[in-house]
Amino acid sequence: MQVFTFDLEDDYLLIGIHSTEEDYRLAYLINQHLNTKFVRYKHNLDFENSTIEFPLFEYKDEKTYLNYYLINNKCIQVVDDQYNDGLFGGNYSTTSYLLPEIKKVDFLLKIEGCTSEFILELVDKLNKISEIITSFQIETNTLKSKYNLIF
Repeated sequence: MQVFTFDLEDDYLLIGIHSTEEDYRLAYLINQHLNTKFVRYKHNLDFENSTIEFPLFEYKDEKTYLNYYLINNKCIQVVDDQYNDGLFGGNYSTTSYLLPEIKKVDFLLKIEGCTSEFILELVDKLNKISEIITSFQIETNTLKSKYNLIF
C-alpha cells in the first residue's frame, strides 16, 4: 500500500509593499503599470470568531497560470459603542494586522506558482511606480502567522 504524505510547504511567494494609497487605487496603479487586471474579490478575507475583514483583490493570469492576490495588511475599525463623556470621550479606532510581525508593511502581494527570479523582476517593476514607496520580497518561512495567507 502506498502512503501519501501531506506537506504544507509554501506554494506562493510574498511581496511587501509600502504605500500611502488606498487599496483600490494601488490595484489600479499596478494594473496601469504592469498590465495586470486586478479586480475586487467578491468577499473580504475574514476569520472565524472575528469581525476583522481585509479587502482582497485578485488577478488570475491565464497565460502563465499565476494567481496574484493584493491584500491590505491593516484593518482599521472604528468602535462607536464605547462613548464616554469627558476629555477622552468619543469614538476610537483599533488597528489589526493580517501579519502582525510585519506591521510596517501596508500591502501584501501574494503570487502563487512563480519563481524567485520572477519575484525579483516584479519587485523592480513595482519600485518604479512613483506612488509605491518601496517593495521587497518577504521570506515566508520566517513568518509566524503565514497561515493567515491560506485562502
